[in-house]
Amino acid sequence: MALKVAIVGLPNVGKSTLFNALTRTAAAQAANYPFCTIEPNTGDVAVPEPRLDVLAQIAGSKEIIPSRITFVDIAGLVRGASKGEGLGNQFLANIRDCDAMAFVARCFIDDDITHVENRIDPVSDLEIIETELMLADLESLERRRLQMEKKAKGGDKDSQQSLRLVDAALAQLNNGRPARVVDVSKEDKKAWDMLQLLTALPALYVANVDEGSADKGNALSETVAQRAKADGANTVVISAKIDSELAILDDAEQAEFLESMGLEEPGLNRLIREAYALLGLQTYFTVGPKEARAWTIPVGATAPQAAGVIHTDFEKGFIRAETIAYPDYVALKGETGAKEAGKMRAEGKTYVVKDGDVMHFLFNN
Repeated sequence: MALKVAIVGLPNVGKSTLFNALTRTAAAQAANYPFCTIEPNTGDVAVPEPRLDVLAQIAGSKEIIPSRITFVDIAGLVRGASKGEGLGNQFLANIRDCDAMAFVARCFIDDDITHVENRIDPVSDLEIIETELMLADLESLERRRLQMEKKAKGGDKDSQQSLRLVDAALAQLNNGRPARVVDVSKEDKKAWDMLQLLTALPALYVANVDEGSADKGNALSETVAQRAKADGANTVVISAKIDSELAILDDAEQAEFLESMGLEEPGLNRLIREAYALLGLQTYFTVGPKEARAWTIPVGATAPQAAGVIHTDFEKGFIRAETIAYPDYVALKGETGAKEAGKMRAEGKTYVVKDGDVMHFLFNN
């Protein structure tokens, strides 16, 4: 599955520093002036998955292939972006290509790094971003609504469905709420997605703190957490500066650095996992001597749908799935032990895959 998360925020809040750390490169120029990122930088990152390493060790796998997510570093938005300020229109279009957003809020004070609004107020920063996204959605929907209404009156069922959804979104946006709060049925999901609303994308709040606050956060990050809770969103506290330094260290040096900072793991690991969960995803594994691999599927996917992630022919010709729960695979030292203990199950087309399942598919060519 090709999954993209947009890193969004005002200029100079640490987006590019965070992106550089995520991708372990300096592809995005992190500089102390607005709009240093002119084109959206993209980078694929592995989803941290300790279970995959355990499985590979048990099976003696020669290669380990983790799941991946693409992060997109969007240039800093500013007040008026929905009207084109700060090259806003171009960057808003880049967000529409993504599946979710990570709102980065500046929760550190540094006189050497300017703030485009000349003050440090992360909640106000988030409100500016959300407002610009809502204004962009309002303009887009109002522009398209008249044409939809004409077709709907002519009896076009698709237009009638779309118009109903547009009106539901407009009702929320006109009341200052993002489109993501609209309750969309399964039947309407496809038509809803086709509206490509910025504020319909699921959002995660990232509080970028100073080095001394990386473990527990600070007063500024607490305000972000409170705002996120009110919005029904999750918050990740991270020090982009620390994680950018960690990114260039080897594993042993990372462990020593983390211990000295009182941290259990890089903040990036939490961010990546939260982004993964935000998209309603889970992992199943295929394991063998050649490779141990993590596969990404939506929560609630059936066995044939999980097989289809590997190849569409697997889903079309699905016969059954041989399945072992991760704890059983580990406790019984692999497939042979699980099979002998009766812990390998034959599952059919209606089986809903569980996170961590180790699977092998049988199918007709």
